[in-house]
Amino acid sequence: MSEGQENLRSTEVDLGGLVSVLATHLYSTPLVALRELVQNAHDSHTRRRLEDPGFEGPASAARARITVRADPAARTVSIEDTGAGLTEPEIHAYLATVGTGYTRLLRDLTGNEELIGAFGLGFLSAFSVADEVTVTTTSHREPALGHRYRSRGGEQYTVDPVPARPEPGTEVRLALKPEHAHLADEAALREVLARYCVLLPVPVYVGDDERPVNDIAVPWRENVPQAGRHEARMAFATAFGRRFEPLTAFPFRSEDPAVDAVGLLWVQDGGTYGSSDNRDLAVYLRGMLLSDDARDLLPSWAGFVGGVIESNRLTPTASREDLQRDEHYRALQRALAEAVVDGLYETARLHPAAWRRILARHGQDLLGAALCDDRLFTLLADDVPVPSSQGELTAGALRAAGNGAVHVALGSGGGFEEMLYRAMRVPIARGDRYAVLPFLRRYAQLRGCRIVELGSESGNRELFREPEQPLPAEESGWLAAALAEPGEQLVPARFDPPGLPLVLVPDREAELKARIEDDQADARIPSAALRLARAFTARTDGSVKARLYLNTASPAVQDLLRAYRAGHTGAATAAGLLRALKVIMAAAGTEGRAAGDLTAALAGVGTAVAALTAPADQLSVELGMLFDQDEPGEDRR
Repeated sequence: MSEGQENLRSTEVDLGGLVSVLATHLYSTPLVALRELVQNAHDSHTRRRLEDPGFEGPASAARARITVRADPAARTVSIEDTGAGLTEPEIHAYLATVGTGYTRLLRDLTGNEELIGAFGLGFLSAFSVADEVTVTTTSHREPALGHRYRSRGGEQYTVDPVPARPEPGTEVRLALKPEHAHLADEAALREVLARYCVLLPVPVYVGDDERPVNDIAVPWRENVPQAGRHEARMAFATAFGRRFEPLTAFPFRSEDPAVDAVGLLWVQDGGTYGSSDNRDLAVYLRGMLLSDDARDLLPSWAGFVGGVIESNRLTPTASREDLQRDEHYRALQRALAEAVVDGLYETARLHPAAWRRILARHGQDLLGAALCDDRLFTLLADDVPVPSSQGELTAGALRAAGNGAVHVALGSGGGFEEMLYRAMRVPIARGDRYAVLPFLRRYAQLRGCRIVELGSESGNRELFREPEQPLPAEESGWLAAALAEPGEQLVPARFDPPGLPLVLVPDREAELKARIEDDQADARIPSAALRLARAFTARTDGSVKARLYLNTASPAVQDLLRAYRAGHTGAATAAGLLRALKVIMAAAGTEGRAAGDLTAALAGVGTAVAALTAPADQLSVELGMLFDQDEPGEDRR
């Protein structure tokens, strides 16, 4: 005897605790009990076809059925099948033994992939919703004998002989717990089973219905002529989709042995991905619903895609409500990503009307999606709409209107930048919207065109050119004191149109730095995005809040400078008018200007007008009033 063998003991099992955990806590919803019992009924039919040669053929197809009935008064639900049934030894060996299932043994023996069960745990789910479970069965091997299994709680049971059923098969009757009495509703059962059983080959009826709940053509199983395939796919997607109508549908099929999956994908007429993730994928394993929310199999950028997939290669968890993240799962993820891109290409080529609707409905989603896949970017580069100051335009339209350059504002719109470009009839893309800026940067690289990012130093250099002659330091200092507010940097420049004397452009990097350094930024912004933003803004100290570009090509500015050089007494008055004009335009074009600034600017206009029209002996008094608005210590020359 090896060391320690003399102390070897067997592990004790608390059957009551085990049954409670497996029956009550293994599954997330009591509805799973219906799925498990219908699945067992399906496997019973498959077993009978394998073991009973007389059950094969067209006649057997007419006899094969699963019927689910509800009795609200008695608070019961029953699931009845015309499958293989059970002998008494099989009741003891499989039905009443936790973790042992005949289905798994039969699949291992025959290699039949239609059999669904795997763990021998599904029957226990009945005890999660029922006080008592009764199983009445007749085996096709012993058609003259009947047996009735009865158990309360699953720990103990009885098996008694009863008259044989008219047809081999099994009926499972659930005496529902009071808290699950709502399951005894045939309308609710139809809704649930229509989704659980839509791909099962055995018809599933509810009550005395003439049509089974799974009476729907499955397009990848039907031999549909080429001309009607798209319509068949759309009909299935419309019937299956829970929340949104499909805009288009396309097939999924992977011949990769690691995937071995077929199905249907569609683009939903749903909300935007920027605000919600509407991925909606149901996965079926051998025809039975395994996961109603397998969205993680779809690419993260495909928030507008729904679908149904069935596979024999995926590995379920013990509860069969989720999937093992193994190599088959990852291979299916890759295959689905390729299928979504292929489907969008097919839609753009074969269904242009649907493609236009997709672009209009999901333009914001597709901007981000294009950045995640090279093929998708190639498809969308010239088609996807981009929000701009002139509505939604394609990148190509932005480029054409910008004389070969794409203009994009880094801020939230408004202000002098938009006003300036509106005067020149050049649209500006909204760079603050989801994925717009990185999409246009990549577009500019792809098409070899310039991108002008308004609000950044590089973008402003594209717009505001160097003056023909630099201003002397004395003149620059006087203009800065007369025109700029604290935090504004005066920059002499030349730009169009010449009738506009000055433009105030907020420093977008400084704005971003202020937002991310706010005390509440950690709560509002994901940590990864916050780290990237802080790295981006580390190059600025935030002291320059805005740049005041003075148009030296403007006649008004040229006249102002001539007056200053000549010592004209009206120079300060004219500068005050320009300063007031700057504040008024900023108040109309931005959201952050205080009301007090606007009031002072309007008063300054009145003071300047009065000064320009006053008698000469009052001029000095009026000029003093005008400059009372300046900050202490400013040059009042």
